[in-house]
Amino acid sequence: MKKQEIFKAYEDYIMPTYTRMPYIFTKGKGMKMVDLDAKKYLDFFPGWGVSNLGHCHPKVMSAVRDQVSKLIHLPNNFYSPQQARLAKELIYWAFEGKVFFCNSGAEANEAAIKLSRVFGNGERHEIITFKNSFHGRTLACISATGQPKYQEGFAPLVSGFKSVDFNDIAVVKQAVTDKTVGVMLELVQGEGGVNIADKDFVLELRKLCDEKNMLLIIDEVQTGIGRTAKMFAYQHYAVEPDIITLAKALGGGLPIGVMVASKKIADTLGPGMHASTFGGSPLVCKAALAVLKTIQKEKLLKNAADMGQYLKEKLEGLKSKHKIIKQIRGLGLMLGIELSQDGSIIFEGCLKKGLIINCTHRTVLRMMPALDVGKNQIDKAVKILDGVLSSV
Repeated sequence: MKKQEIFKAYEDYIMPTYTRMPYIFTKGKGMKMVDLDAKKYLDFFPGWGVSNLGHCHPKVMSAVRDQVSKLIHLPNNFYSPQQARLAKELIYWAFEGKVFFCNSGAEANEAAIKLSRVFGNGERHEIITFKNSFHGRTLACISATGQPKYQEGFAPLVSGFKSVDFNDIAVVKQAVTDKTVGVMLELVQGEGGVNIADKDFVLELRKLCDEKNMLLIIDEVQTGIGRTAKMFAYQHYAVEPDIITLAKALGGGLPIGVMVASKKIADTLGPGMHASTFGGSPLVCKAALAVLKTIQKEKLLKNAADMGQYLKEKLEGLKSKHKIIKQIRGLGLMLGIELSQDGSIIFEGCLKKGLIINCTHRTVLRMMPALDVGKNQIDKAVKILDGVLSSV
């Protein structure tokens, strides 16, 4: 199809649920994307954090090719070797417990919410969440999300959620009632502007949950699978959550969601209480196993730590040069650049120059390059950003 035919097909046949840029991409390899006109782009925000290994990583592609010729889908009332191996591997990297497989971060968070309510035994069902959080697009997940813009038009919302100030343990304690069953948070709020949880705050949350027999639920949909230079972001905080939720990068580009629950609550959901038709297919589990193996074999957690520090230093250099930059913040290779004005013009300028980044919360630019990013790629990206900032 030609460019205008594609645009017309979207206009005629696809619901307008996204704000789309007029770019059509046809190929991707590593950190490079190629559009319909054969123009190349450096991707520093690959698939909203899905492609932590870059686009079409050879190990993931090899695993997919192998599995797709054998068995693609299997109903979950049968056993799957790939699912068993992936569950075992995830527990090895996380904490003692069990997993539930689904297809997205929103589904994983829904599973965590349902497990929490069953754990509450009909007496407790409220979950405390945080302002500027983002937990997904289902009705329950937007109700949990602490950003009204995602909730507009969908009233009445699902009851049972209280959104309070981030990094303020006093307001959390004030929000707890005899109906509270858990606390749910992202340790780095991605869609909320790359806001990082204080270590003391997280330790106090763990202590509070222990005292009140509540569940500490950590949404690792964007921070998980190496993004923060640890396999999971909670590993920076010297705490062990009761539940973590995963998605995005785990599938290497294929859709997957996972809820990991600690051993003490892992059997709370019994047969018939929850399910997911496509959850944990042999195909996506094989891809996810390749992702985890590649991160380990190529020492990508160390690279994420080293290159995250390098990128942050380069961005701090831009901050000293451009007054529009207020703050650089982040963890590992999940970095935000807070501006003193609307960042959309910077995002669009970078895109025109061949650099893909993101603008969230109106004034925060996000960079989340692949975990195997090198100094040359960082230097190129920073040079493009520098040029765009200079022109504004």
